[in-house]
Amino acid sequence: MSFQFLLNLFIAFLWMLLIDEDELRFSTFFVGFLVGTVIVFFMRRFFPQQFYLRRLFLVFKLIAIFISELFQSSVFVLKHILSPKLNLKPGIFTYETELKSDWEVTTLALLLTLTPGSVVMEVTPEGNVFYIHAMDLESSRDFLVRSLKKFEKAIMEVTR
Repeated sequence: MSFQFLLNLFIAFLWMLLIDEDELRFSTFFVGFLVGTVIVFFMRRFFPQQFYLRRLFLVFKLIAIFISELFQSSVFVLKHILSPKLNLKPGIFTYETELKSDWEVTTLALLLTLTPGSVVMEVTPEGNVFYIHAMDLESSRDFLVRSLKKFEKAIMEVTR
């Protein structure tokens, strides 16, 4: 991936040098970078890795999923808080993940902890089981597992 980016930068600088201008301009570099992106895209089958801008797109997709889940869980928590009678049954449940690396497990734990209504209390030393505290276990467990599956899939797309 880094080789593709460096090749793209090289093409952009080469473009700047070959365009006959009196001074170096960012706009010329940017056009060269776009031309380089197109060239690297068409040469992608010669590289062993996936196209480097695809991973950037997948990172933005993960961020969008997080923002969506953050909004949904905030609405869920607000409904419980604003109800006239608090009928909460907090609890702890376990979740076994498919993620392997420390970076992936940490990212999943942080994304879940940042959404309201749940906290990752502990991760086993092997890194494959989470202990999660939910604000209302009966009504939010399915929602949390669905969120975890979405996060897990998006993290695997970014890292693998």
